[in-house]
Amino acid sequence: MIEQQQNNPLHGLKLETMITELVDFYDWKILYAALRLECFHLNPSLAACIKFLKKTEWARERVENFYLYRFKRMPKATAAQFELKARERGFEDGIMPRKPQALSLEMVAQMRAKATADYESMNNSKGSSRFKKGDRPSSNAASSRAKRANPSQDPDNPWGK
Repeated sequence: MIEQQQNNPLHGLKLETMITELVDFYDWKILYAALRLECFHLNPSLAACIKFLKKTEWARERVENFYLYRFKRMPKATAAQFELKARERGFEDGIMPRKPQALSLEMVAQMRAKATADYESMNNSKGSSRFKKGDRPSSNAASSRAKRANPSQDPDNPWGK
């Protein structure tokens, strides 16, 4: 197990250290814009964030993924690796973390808009090929608008973007 974890930037990293590095580099506002976690928005403090993230597994995984793929800029996980939690993933020998990706509030908004548009176009193309004309099930218009307005709440969207 230790051999597998040697190539994981999260191995041995305390949550406090991770949050401190992220806040020092990005600031609370950018972290909130990128991750949409209220612990980065309402009276943000290191102690409150750590307490929330220790209690909330899905939020901690979101922060760990952000740390790995935006801050350390590690290569994207394969499908098999993606099934594992971020702390359990390893990387090939010789792959080293790179400089953090610089983000601004505008860049985060653009990335979120692009991800939403990609998600909607994927759903539109998937939906049109699944059903024959007139065979499409009726949907509640309010729930459809809610899914488009906030794709992170959509159970069909596991990425939360």
